[in-house]
Amino acid sequence: MRQIRITMPAAAVLLASALVLTFGRPVSEVAFGTPAASASAADRETAAQAGAPWISTHLYFGTGRHNGHPPITDEEFNKFVAEVITPRFPSGLTLQEGRGQWRDREGDINREKSWELTVMYPTAEAHRRNADIEYIRDRYCDLYELESVGRADVRALVDF
Repeated sequence: MRQIRITMPAAAVLLASALVLTFGRPVSEVAFGTPAASASAADRETAAQAGAPWISTHLYFGTGRHNGHPPITDEEFNKFVAEVITPRFPSGLTLQEGRGQWRDREGDINREKSWELTVMYPTAEAHRRNADIEYIRDRYCDLYELESVGRADVRALVDF
């Protein structure tokens, strides 16, 4: 299984930036449910009404393969999305194409095209959704003989 490692300081900065840009208020309030010390009572009340507690799960799929196999094609990945991911998250998902980098078990740095999948679900569904997410990760690794699919879970207030 492939391992994707993000250092804690870098991850914290990325997470904080994404939350502030996405939700427009302090990270502590959005991510951890605690009002920022500088927030006014009106700001805290508005924030409490801004959405329901959900989990935003991000999966990172590499496309590079081992043992001389060609990279996973867009067609293969799209088929995986249609057959494995969409049936588990039919209400919606987001895919973003990216360029990934990771260090494998032998210590080599690998660079490859990658995909970031974002799915969101109410916190009350976290246990059930965890099984779906782990199935997706395991299936991708088994199908393409990869080391891992990276995963990051973020608490969020969500409103549609």
